[in-house]
Amino acid sequence: MTIKHDGLSVTWLGYATVRIETADGFVAYLDPGRYGVLDDYYARDGDLVCVTHNHHYDSDGIEKVAKEDATVVAYEGVDADDIDRDVKPVGDLPYEVVRVEEEDHVTVGEVDQVDVWSLPAYNEPDGPHVDANGDPHHPRGLGCAFLLSIGGRTVFWPGDSDALPGFEELEVSLFLANIGGSVVMDRHEAADLASALDPDLVLPIHYNTFDLLAADGGAFAADVAKRGIPVVLDEQSANQ
Repeated sequence: MTIKHDGLSVTWLGYATVRIETADGFVAYLDPGRYGVLDDYYARDGDLVCVTHNHHYDSDGIEKVAKEDATVVAYEGVDADDIDRDVKPVGDLPYEVVRVEEEDHVTVGEVDQVDVWSLPAYNEPDGPHVDANGDPHHPRGLGCAFLLSIGGRTVFWPGDSDALPGFEELEVSLFLANIGGSVVMDRHEAADLASALDPDLVLPIHYNTFDLLAADGGAFAADVAKRGIPVVLDEQSANQ
């Protein structure tokens, strides 16, 4: 399903993969690939591809969505040597690659410029999203979040993270809410963050791909709607 939001066309393709297209035809992808979400998908129309961390890095997925002259913005910690899957090193991708730290700003595009800001994203050591040993599933330094200024709107993808206090200060048009719980913020925490952000629209993603990410998207949407915030669901992508 593709949603229309103030000149943007936004499609959740499953897992953490989102396609965003402006009215002028600039296309951005967030965390493309893994778990079959891009099986039989060979658009190769992406001007910009953003990758938050190792868990969402899929070199084959990137090559299915990226144009020949695409720019790939990848967090500096993405490292093929630390990934137990068959992936190309980021530096071997056949595109312009920009590595970012957890607080950087990149401008992509010549005519239709898109601003990309990276932000810290992690599980807090004293928070609820830790393993049996008390270690965060996503320690600080593993990945980042992204805020995109695209087509005159701002899109926020927190990546695999808790609902960190700093997120509340952002000005966000479209909030791509990570509601999978367990290893990331759950639907209650994401709904509270949505209230703080007060975006124009919320689209929950990154849930129900497998058991670890099981979440009730309908309950999340009802919670957010009760708070007076527009929200839309794409349950078909949730179950891919």
